[in-house]
Amino acid sequence: MRRRGADFRRPVRRRVPDALWWALCFAVVILFVYILSKGNQIESRPALAQRNFKHDKIMEGLNITDEMLSPNSVSRQLNDQISLAKAFVVIAKESNNLQFAWELSAQIRNSQILLSNAATRRVPLSNRESESAIRDMALLLFQAQQLHYDSATMIMRFKAKIQALEEQMNSVTEKSSKYGQIAAEEVPKSLYCLGVRLTTEWFKNLNLQNKLRDRRQVEMKLKDNNLFHFCVFSDNILATSVVVNSTSISSKNPGKVVFHLVTDEINYAAMKAWFAMNDFRGVTVEVQKFEDFTWLNASYVPVLKQLQDTETQSYYFSGNSGDGRTPIKFRNPKYLSMLNHLRFYIPEVFPALKKVVFLDDDVVVQKDLSGLFSLDLNGNVNGAVETCMETFHRYHKYLNYSHPLIRAHFDPDACGWAFGMNVFDLVEWRKKNVTGIYHYWQEKNVDRTLWKLGTLPPGLLTFYGLTEPLDPSWHVLGFGYTTVDPQLIERGAVLHFNGNSKPWLKIGIEKYKPLWEKFVDYSHPLLQQCNFH
Repeated sequence: MRRRGADFRRPVRRRVPDALWWALCFAVVILFVYILSKGNQIESRPALAQRNFKHDKIMEGLNITDEMLSPNSVSRQLNDQISLAKAFVVIAKESNNLQFAWELSAQIRNSQILLSNAATRRVPLSNRESESAIRDMALLLFQAQQLHYDSATMIMRFKAKIQALEEQMNSVTEKSSKYGQIAAEEVPKSLYCLGVRLTTEWFKNLNLQNKLRDRRQVEMKLKDNNLFHFCVFSDNILATSVVVNSTSISSKNPGKVVFHLVTDEINYAAMKAWFAMNDFRGVTVEVQKFEDFTWLNASYVPVLKQLQDTETQSYYFSGNSGDGRTPIKFRNPKYLSMLNHLRFYIPEVFPALKKVVFLDDDVVVQKDLSGLFSLDLNGNVNGAVETCMETFHRYHKYLNYSHPLIRAHFDPDACGWAFGMNVFDLVEWRKKNVTGIYHYWQEKNVDRTLWKLGTLPPGLLTFYGLTEPLDPSWHVLGFGYTTVDPQLIERGAVLHFNGNSKPWLKIGIEKYKPLWEKFVDYSHPLLQQCNFH
């Protein structure tokens, strides 16, 4: 084979020594490690700064310093002395040792000035500058101990003080309740004046009496079940007038509205005179007195027999009872008034009616109520707004569940409801003998062990399982004792001033009085003569 010439042969490769290669690799590794270490150092600086910042924030938030954390801290010793001295100042004042209290207060101020100056210059207190303050305060604290201002004495004194304050608070609360109850029961001079003037007007003005004698058309309306029948049992002329007036103004068809008013013998003439001399947009008004009801006697009505009992009257008026003094709220004359219990005899009062809406005399009507008469009560007797939005409006609030008879028949968590605006189906009432049920429970409560007061507890028993819940907007409560949601006021058909703060009294809640007063004609001559304003 022919060989290439020397000029055309491949150059021979020179091999790099192995030692050189190893040195190069080692240099690269060293460089890589150096770069990594620099990166970690750069990254660690913000973290360290962040930790230090968080630590500083904690120290600042707790308002403490390293000097205060020291076991030998002079500042901490001064602070402890100040805290103890402040407690001794209170006890010294309670003991009427005013001179010692002043000395303690002065030394407290001196110690606080030292601490403030140290904080301002950011230098811890030295033993030399604080020695005098600590010694002076220690002497005063020792003196306090000699005066028996130790912790045990402090606790006993504070307990005695708390007990005295509780007794004082209970006394004030009882007086407040008593005076509030008296104010709620009072008859304002102006209202008394109106009754007297109306009674006088009735007996001297024959035209008013003749106006009521021609009652043929009225008599027909009183028994017409196609009309809207309302009943009010009251001895308050002006309050009843507001109920009738507000209902007539709010009614879409006042000519179909009939009001059945029942009062007592004392207010009968005045009530007739007022509704004879005033027109309420064509609303028909009937006035009766319960003394004319021949069936209303002690042999038929258990509560009437109880109300005539001297022991019952003593319970309500003098407060004498076997279980201690009767609370002031129980001793209210309205619980002895038959007008308050007449609501359980509506079928007997109005024998010709099939359905009636019962209204209390402390309500205001601001919506048309004709829709109540077309409501389906689903076979129930009573249509009412429930009040169990909160636990204290359930049955256990009103009844004595320690009594076996109550415990056996009624669910303590059953929903309560409100008297004041109620739709009564009198056909179902008679069919189910609801009045008989009421008599049964009244006779069982002759010793007042089932409930204490009022008509709501026996109402809850009587209409248990016979009450149809109504939409809450039909009846809004609380205007006589609490704050009511403005939206509920806007939507409410009947606004109820239940509670002691009635709108015709001085103790009425001022912001709700206009809701009632707009239905009072203060320009009426009789109201002006009696200083209604």
